[in-house]
Amino acid sequence: MRYKVLTVDDSKTVRIIVKKAFKPFDVEIFEAANGVEGLAVAAKETPDLILLDITMPVMDGVEMLTKLKSDPALKAIPVIMLTAEGGRDNVLKIAKIGVRDYLVKPFKEEVLIEKCSRVIDLKPVNEGPAKAKSILDPADILIVEDKPAIIQQIQEGLKHTPWRIKGVATQGEAIDCATKATPDLIVVSLSLPEDAAFTFFRMLRTNLKTKYTPVFALVVKTEVAQQQQAQTMGFSAIITKPIEMSELESKAAKAMNLDTSQRYYAINGDLMVMRLPEICSPAVLAEAATYLKPKFAEAVDAGFNKVVIDIHQVKSLHMGIIKLLFQAMQTCRDLAMHFVLVGNPQIISECKGFEDTRGWTFCDSIDDAKNTLSKAPVAVPQMAGASA
Repeated sequence: MRYKVLTVDDSKTVRIIVKKAFKPFDVEIFEAANGVEGLAVAAKETPDLILLDITMPVMDGVEMLTKLKSDPALKAIPVIMLTAEGGRDNVLKIAKIGVRDYLVKPFKEEVLIEKCSRVIDLKPVNEGPAKAKSILDPADILIVEDKPAIIQQIQEGLKHTPWRIKGVATQGEAIDCATKATPDLIVVSLSLPEDAAFTFFRMLRTNLKTKYTPVFALVVKTEVAQQQQAQTMGFSAIITKPIEMSELESKAAKAMNLDTSQRYYAINGDLMVMRLPEICSPAVLAEAATYLKPKFAEAVDAGFNKVVIDIHQVKSLHMGIIKLLFQAMQTCRDLAMHFVLVGNPQIISECKGFEDTRGWTFCDSIDDAKNTLSKAPVAVPQMAGASA
């Protein structure tokens, strides 16, 4: 949700300062030079917050605020007053007319943003390099861990990804890194001394730049109390030691909202290729299944009607894989797509040991599959007890 902020001030300079202060955030700014214009804009746009100057020509801030509070459609809009006068008496006067907060001019941009963030949930707009969107895009991950061997283990375990993994040992280094260039993901060890991990997490969540950055807690599997504390505080995920790299990679991709479909689905020439990796864990199969129907439908919509289901990298067959393959075949039939299977000798041999897969036929390679699919109509493998 993009918030709307209305600034009502006869000073163009103040309005420019306000607009500049909100530039890093996902906020739409509206402006008015006096109370009359302010009421008109408020009625038209229904802003989520109004920054209202007190002293203005035509209609001042107090009169505009009075009219706002008497309008059923506008009275609930929070207002922060801008005043050139400080002092206890003036503050009490402002408080009595029903405002959320006030600022004394001149004010610093960071003070304005801090006060406004108490009223609306400001979300930063990424103005740097584009954030990763696909599993194939680079992403920056910060590891906060005082044990170099763990940092090295994570870097080694994720070296096949395009992610840039940086490790630091202290809270101070972590704060410096996170504030200079916001990472896509932060992994922090709960074993840091003096509860530094929890202190660091609180600081991240109170900083507008890192408020929405996913933060993983890295903790020894037996430290149940620490895990519960991390969950209560709102860490994005828990990663236990010893680290299961496939779990970390999967959770990291999900937390960064990356499209992981390219692990399994790609367009190759004039056909769609569905490829399963060497190790098909339940998490891998679930991820592949999530994208199956949308990707096949997307291919048909783009004019592709041929599919290669490539399992030649798979080391061993099990029922989870068979179930996914049945789902892929049925989806092809539903979408009137031609398909063939590509396998290896081990998989072909294992298929003969299952009643449901005994009748499946395989090509030896992608090129062989392309040649087979080029000959229409294509004879497709049969599901047990069903016909094409």
